[in-house]
Amino acid sequence: RQFSAIRTFDRLFSRRFWTRFGRNVTTWSPVGAAFNTKAQRRLNLLEKNGGLFGVPELSCPEGFEVATKKALKKTECLLEKACCGPPGVQTVEAFDQLSDGLCKVADLADFVKVAHPDPEYRKAAEKTCIEIGTVVEKLNTNVELCQSLRKLLDNADMATDLDADTRRVAELFMFDFEISGIHLDDKRRKEAVALHVKLLDLNNEFLVGSHMPNRIATSVVPQHLHFHFANEGSFIQVGGLHADSPDDLVREIAYRVYLYPNADMFECLEELLKCRYKLAKLVGYESYGHRALKGTMAKTPETVMSFLQLLTDKLSDRTAKDFDMMRGMKKKLNPRNSELMPWDHSFLSGVVRAERYNIEPSLYSPYLSLGACMEGLNNLFCQLYGVSLMSEQPGVGEVWSEDVRKLVSVRLPRSVLVGGRAVVHETEGLLGYIYCDFFHRSDKPHQDCHFTIRGGRWCQDMGQYQLPVVVLMLSLPQPTKSTPTLLTPGMMENLFHEMGHAMHSMLGRTRYQHVTGTRCATDFAEVPSILMEYFASDYRVISQFARHYETGQPLPETMVARLSESKKVCGAADIQLQVFYAVLDQLYHGKPQNCSTTDILKEMQQKFYGLPYVPNTAWQLRFSHLIGYGAKYYSYLLSRAVASMVWKQCFLQDPLNRDMGERYRREMLAHGGAKEPMLMVEGMLQRRPTMEDFVDALVSELEPNFETFMMDSES
Repeated sequence: RQFSAIRTFDRLFSRRFWTRFGRNVTTWSPVGAAFNTKAQRRLNLLEKNGGLFGVPELSCPEGFEVATKKALKKTECLLEKACCGPPGVQTVEAFDQLSDGLCKVADLADFVKVAHPDPEYRKAAEKTCIEIGTVVEKLNTNVELCQSLRKLLDNADMATDLDADTRRVAELFMFDFEISGIHLDDKRRKEAVALHVKLLDLNNEFLVGSHMPNRIATSVVPQHLHFHFANEGSFIQVGGLHADSPDDLVREIAYRVYLYPNADMFECLEELLKCRYKLAKLVGYESYGHRALKGTMAKTPETVMSFLQLLTDKLSDRTAKDFDMMRGMKKKLNPRNSELMPWDHSFLSGVVRAERYNIEPSLYSPYLSLGACMEGLNNLFCQLYGVSLMSEQPGVGEVWSEDVRKLVSVRLPRSVLVGGRAVVHETEGLLGYIYCDFFHRSDKPHQDCHFTIRGGRWCQDMGQYQLPVVVLMLSLPQPTKSTPTLLTPGMMENLFHEMGHAMHSMLGRTRYQHVTGTRCATDFAEVPSILMEYFASDYRVISQFARHYETGQPLPETMVARLSESKKVCGAADIQLQVFYAVLDQLYHGKPQNCSTTDILKEMQQKFYGLPYVPNTAWQLRFSHLIGYGAKYYSYLLSRAVASMVWKQCFLQDPLNRDMGERYRREMLAHGGAKEPMLMVEGMLQRRPTMEDFVDALVSELEPNFETFMMDSES
């Protein structure tokens, strides 16, 4: 690939995004054009199907079985190498190769099972996930494998000679052994494996069930509201909360029906929590929460609960005022029914924001075409890290849907003046691949998320770096013949958020894939993505790309300022709702209590939220984050606090400062999970923050910016 020529072309456009010819015609840089027009696939009848993500075996669903067998066969060879070789750096490298071989198939399958439009592919991928998941759990309790690593770590001289990254990865692998019960006798070790395997099934059952719609007899719902819901003969199907519906009754019906308790799901959740606790106790932890939080920034459930309680205390007055504002708005909209209920929160807070700051998303969308936003991201990454995004045509069979775009992430040379002459340095070249599955499909999950398909690592045997591959999944409207995809401010923020995860993966460049990119502590993993939301709210960044797709006119600064300030309205109540969810997550994963999950929810909703519990509802059965974020849901709040501190201290003064971007990469992004998360934060902030500092950072976010009021009054 001739990257030098492409780079020059791309950089020319990054400086001048919008070149207008004639009337209402705007040209786009290659990245912008790739996302503002429908995908045009070249037709080459001679090109062979290269398989999903370029994996030849995956040109058909049956290929998953082939890929799985191949990975498991390779695992046997690497297992022998890891167990029989002399202890040293090569031991850790063998472990990482072992992990990489399984992850490359399992991670890919984990994505395909939820995103592929073909049910046969999804079914085959699901089978692969279960097979490899079972093997991983057995490896985590393989005594001979563990002993080969213990020989290394227990030898003080050899362990001391290991470089910091190798030592950290070795300790993380040992931690995986310990939490899986490697130290147990044969009988209890087999019990631990059985619990792990059972949890794989329970996790999947709960995830699927948590998204299943509920239904109610059509006759129960007023005739004039039927069109809001899916019709199923004599039943109406409710597949979500309809939280933003302007009709009070629609929101109430959706809330009561969608959250109506399901006996099978109750049993699944109770069994899941019981198994998690039993496993944690079996391997020597006080609770599942204690097991899950080891290695995080918070460290223990006690620290998490202290953080959540302190945040609640400091927000209490603001939260009460927020609920009063919502009540006032509900009374204004519906004088006959002004009691504030849980189904009102999202809608009314949005109405209060819109009224106070004249925020109407449709007024912003013409300035936020998807292509413009992608150009903005490209420009931001160029200025902060010297990284450029380039569109590349996928091969036949490489993508699962025709509207998926493929991006190549490239590190550009950096020129500096030395003795009056330009000197180029830091040439890393190709960093990795980002597949963008951005557009709505009826069979696609409506979740914005980032998937690691392949982690980066240094391949000693090949003498080259294994490039990371990730997928970003959004659910945006398709472009039309006359109009590109136009984003609301919320969609734009989500795009920046997910791209933060992608760049964490691209810029990690870790030696070992076990700690690549986002494979780090959960309460640190969200920091880079949330930090990107601050860039998405700053006019100095937005002004570089937000232009009207027809006229080329820039988005007015006053509109950006009002939007930024509007997020603070009812912000305390929004944070408090997240605190309630995080507390619930902690209690569910603490010591078992002699009451149901609903009883716990009722009590915590009263103590940590304030809006009344609705009888015959079970919100916890829709709390799908209990699976991926079990005992770690607080991570969103703690990560936001860290991101807030990094933004204010390092980027607020100049969000496009290259030196600060380099420092951010060096101190936080480069390490993945190869460094203690709090040490990375400390390196960036040049001090070690406390939990009180994090709470204060979140609370200070709600302070109004008086400059915005001045701008509004002047305009």
